[in-house]
Amino acid sequence: MTTTASADRSSTALVTALTLAATLGGLLFGYDTAVISGVTDAITHNFVEPRHLSEADANFLSGLAVSMALLGCVIGAAIAGPISTRIGRKSGLLIAGVLFFLSSLGAGYPEFIWSIFGATGYHALPAFLGYRLLAGTAIGMASLLAPMYIAEVAPPASRGMLVTFQQIAIVVGITLVYFVNYGIQSGHSREYLMSTAWRHMLASAAIPAALLIVFMLLVPETPRFLVLKDRDAEALSLLKRLVGEAEAQSTLQQIKATLVEHTRPVLSFGWLVLIVGIMLSVFQQVVGINAVLYYAPHMFANMGASTSDALWDSAIYSGVTMLVFTLVATFTVDRLGRKPLLIAGALIMAAAMIVLGLLFDRHLVSATVEHVGAASTTGSSYIALAAVVVYIMGFSFSWGPVVWVMLSEIYPNSIRGKAMSIGVAAQWVMNFIVSTTFPMMDGSTYLNLRFNHGFAYWVYGACAVLAALFVIRFVPETKGRPLESIQHLWKASV
Repeated sequence: MTTTASADRSSTALVTALTLAATLGGLLFGYDTAVISGVTDAITHNFVEPRHLSEADANFLSGLAVSMALLGCVIGAAIAGPISTRIGRKSGLLIAGVLFFLSSLGAGYPEFIWSIFGATGYHALPAFLGYRLLAGTAIGMASLLAPMYIAEVAPPASRGMLVTFQQIAIVVGITLVYFVNYGIQSGHSREYLMSTAWRHMLASAAIPAALLIVFMLLVPETPRFLVLKDRDAEALSLLKRLVGEAEAQSTLQQIKATLVEHTRPVLSFGWLVLIVGIMLSVFQQVVGINAVLYYAPHMFANMGASTSDALWDSAIYSGVTMLVFTLVATFTVDRLGRKPLLIAGALIMAAAMIVLGLLFDRHLVSATVEHVGAASTTGSSYIALAAVVVYIMGFSFSWGPVVWVMLSEIYPNSIRGKAMSIGVAAQWVMNFIVSTTFPMMDGSTYLNLRFNHGFAYWVYGACAVLAALFVIRFVPETKGRPLESIQHLWKASV
């Protein structure tokens, strides 16, 4: 009995350690995605305003510069599946770490090297865009490979909880960078942000990137990848450490049974499994979360906050709320199931976005509202702040973590790499669209004369309602199912 208990503790410790190592990819995902929130105004000031473009062109170029990494995310997600199949989940994360490291330093100092080609001042924009594209490629790879790695080393009973560690790491990265951005800017003028602080903010991501590289050099490959490559002895040895001697052999046989053809055509289980994965990814973005995260300081500035205060408000109200309620998902996803959390979260986000749209309407709240943290804050701004917090709560216990759990679970083993690439690539395509169109909507004189910054929030609220309806009708429950049994949820083609 003592020996068995000791083995169980050892297995749990190993699974936890491997999970935490993989979640460094998630931390960088969140960190590098949200770091842009502190530099949006600096990007416009340094790269867009000197070009003296029309309002529409300037808004588009600003949105493109902010969201350029998301195009890279599409590329990263698209290549991560084949990479995971050919060279492994671990090796893919190692490559992502190297790309994170190089792109962070490059985005902070885009003139370096490229200045010899005249890339100085606003002429350095192409170099900046290139480095952000590279950063996005790393984010896209990590967003697929980290949850895949975790799902493939985790036991079924705790897989949902462990995969939510990925979202916790993303949120920790987002929250951390909000505080880093605030710390870099605190005590300095707005001019310092425009000239220097933005560089330090972007380059700071090189530190966690170096940690990911080190950890990925130390961890093993997943047992499912080892079986995929006919390395059964190594897989069995690792499974004994992960699930114990008693279950290792049977788990190995289950994996081999589902991988008997190693890989199958992506449509082997029909269109529905692909459509569900794609739409979960699409809805996760069109509810507007990244418009809130990327432009949180800008949004708080619209409520009247100063530059430093807007960064602080983003850290406290957005980052901390996300962290706390992602932990709620961690402890409920394996007890309540995936679908109930997705439905409840979508409805909460819809209500919050509709309220926020109403409050930004020029008929209901003044455009000169006082700073949200000051004693003279108006009642409307308190309600607007509450709506933002409730929205982030709704996303953080549902569509944030649970979609990643679903994407790591719903695909049968034999198509997981390719199918997950499609689903995650769709997520980043929509992320790019949402992030690019938000400044176009929010900066439109035509729309603001009628809605005063509220139009985008109406759109996101409507999408959240559609997301709830989609889950109710089409999404299966995967709680407690071994990965090897997932294929029975879908009708295999003959």
